[in-house]
Amino acid sequence: MAQAERGSVLTVFAVLFAILAISNFLKPLQINETTGFVLFGSRLSGMPNVIAGIVAGLYLLVYAYGIWQMKRFVVGMAHAYALYVILNLLLFMYRDTPEANQLGLFYLLYSIVGVGVSLGSAIILTKRKTELG
Repeated sequence: MAQAERGSVLTVFAVLFAILAISNFLKPLQINETTGFVLFGSRLSGMPNVIAGIVAGLYLLVYAYGIWQMKRFVVGMAHAYALYVILNLLLFMYRDTPEANQLGLFYLLYSIVGVGVSLGSAIILTKRKTELG
């Protein structure tokens, strides 16, 4: 069976998820107080930050690879990641941290892009599930 054509949208999503993986691998460096990994609304530090950054980075690399290679296993990953992104954003906002309040418009735009890309990827991959190898 010939491999399905990925298309420009999924190509962009794969590249974005690979870049996000690199970003997560860099989270343990904690360049400043706002660069730690956020897990279910709480910013991590120390060893939990290191572990979460590496695990999330690996997940996103596998996810990007799955999209790039048009693999069927990526559909489940896409749905799990979209759910995680939505929950993480809502919990971060719900915890009403001073940091969340300071982000304002940036946080709104970040949320729209984050949900749009993660949910959009899940929807597109689900619609194209029969084409995936």
